[in-house]
Amino acid sequence: MSYPPHPQYPPVPGPVTPMIAYPHPIAPPPGYAVLVVSVNRGPYIVPAPTTSRFKVNGQAVSIPGEGTWHVAVPAGQHDVRYTDFMGIPLITTALVAHPGTVQHLSFRFGGWRNRVHDGQGTDVTKFGLWSNYSIMLVTLAVVGLLCCGGFGLVAALSTSP
Repeated sequence: MSYPPHPQYPPVPGPVTPMIAYPHPIAPPPGYAVLVVSVNRGPYIVPAPTTSRFKVNGQAVSIPGEGTWHVAVPAGQHDVRYTDFMGIPLITTALVAHPGTVQHLSFRFGGWRNRVHDGQGTDVTKFGLWSNYSIMLVTLAVVGLLCCGGFGLVAALSTSP
């Protein structure tokens, strides 16, 4: 399946620094591509983008919050991921950037799963950790079973003759 080429953006006055997030469209420098990253806040009390780190090939790119950001990346294959503050991956994907093109990625922090989609809406997630709410529900269920089971076992042992 082939996709239509992404539109080129008009050039922005001034030089473009690679691996810096811009809030406006940028023209890629020679030998580079533009990664357009859309990030939602997620259903969390504290927005996910403010507590997470965006990384391209292990190099942190400062994305200050939710919205759409434009990043110039070298042409070639890239490992793109969002990690938590300790470096644990929340969402990972891989892409091949061709010189002069625009690649769209939409990072969606959800109620159940964290996912990433390309410009056509196709799920391109290599790894998507469950959301914080899902992890909390599973943890509470396990702790509840251990606690209630432990109390039941103690009660059963104390009442047996």
